[in-house]
Amino acid sequence: MKVRRSDRLVDMTRYLLERPHQLVSLTFFAARYESAKSSISEDLTILKRTFQTRGTGLLETVPGAAGGARFIPYILREEAEQFVDDMITELSEADRYLPGGYVYMSDILGRPSALRQIGRILATQYLNQNVDVVVTVATKGIPLAQSVANYLGVPFVIVRHDSQITEGSTVSVNYVSGSTKRIERMALSKRSVKPNSRVLIVDDYMKGGGTVGGLRSLVDEFDSQLAGVAVFAEGDFAGQRTVSKYTSLLKIQTADEQIRVSPGNYLTQIFGDDSQLK
Repeated sequence: MKVRRSDRLVDMTRYLLERPHQLVSLTFFAARYESAKSSISEDLTILKRTFQTRGTGLLETVPGAAGGARFIPYILREEAEQFVDDMITELSEADRYLPGGYVYMSDILGRPSALRQIGRILATQYLNQNVDVVVTVATKGIPLAQSVANYLGVPFVIVRHDSQITEGSTVSVNYVSGSTKRIERMALSKRSVKPNSRVLIVDDYMKGGGTVGGLRSLVDEFDSQLAGVAVFAEGDFAGQRTVSKYTSLLKIQTADEQIRVSPGNYLTQIFGDDSQLK
């Protein structure tokens, strides 16, 4: 049954938003809506303009017989700054302070609306870069990594501190915790990451950088390359971090049971002077 343009636009938008970075052919859309390819091309032009105007993302069109459309999500700087400002206000509440100089964030990292925005912001940095897989360590980084992976259109894998029988054979590394200086262990299934993959490490919180350093060692063990490191928040750390290059949305300082939250380095890492997403 032939579909009206208004209905086509709604359904095409939903279809593309649910499949970021996936090339969808004009032939598929033409058959789906029983419409001419010329009409589908006109629809895609409308969506491309609307997505760009609203800061939803880039609708990339690929010409030729095997061509089609690919939705690449991103977030504009203004929207990202507003979200980070809201997070600063929320995390600055005094009752979030935890013993040891930590801040309670679990409610935010369990909130779907917040996870969507965090995923969009962190994925924006890799708009024009290849990422094959997102890696995180159990447990609090899991929903965050899943959100980033969703917007990049790639799988995500979970590194565990104890190997599971359901994971099959694993690769494990020992690492030194950057904050406690204790020797820890982490393991990842041999089937999780293919050799020569570009790996993005995502975590919820980084203090001394020991966990991220361990993840980086695992990436090397899989003969893969590190695409980058991204964290929701970085804590105040007086020593030398094991990781020097990373992206953080927030910086959290705690002293005398007081919480001070400020923007992380994401503005320069994601929205540098040469960025077109302003």
